[in-house]
Amino acid sequence: MRVNLAHLREHARSGGWVNFAVFDARSASGTREDNARLLAQLTARARGANLQVDQSALAFMSGSQVQFFGSPPLVDYLSKSGLPGWTHTIEA
Repeated sequence: MRVNLAHLREHARSGGWVNFAVFDARSASGTREDNARLLAQLTARARGANLQVDQSALAFMSGSQVQFFGSPPLVDYLSKSGLPGWTHTIEA
């Protein structure tokens, strides 16, 4: 299965840069544990594709709203800035 992802680099609040990945995915069950497992797998795949990933999150629709699950600082950032455009695809 191919998964869309956004790989971006932004200024960190504390200075420097943070590289992050946002995946267009949700676990089949939707449980916190399964989402955490899926996020870890996708993050490892992105790193294996030579993408630098400091923080990562899943993005998925819940009703009519986009929900985020993952690194709390990244989830907070995405909740304020919105879903970025997809830049890559990877095999899940």
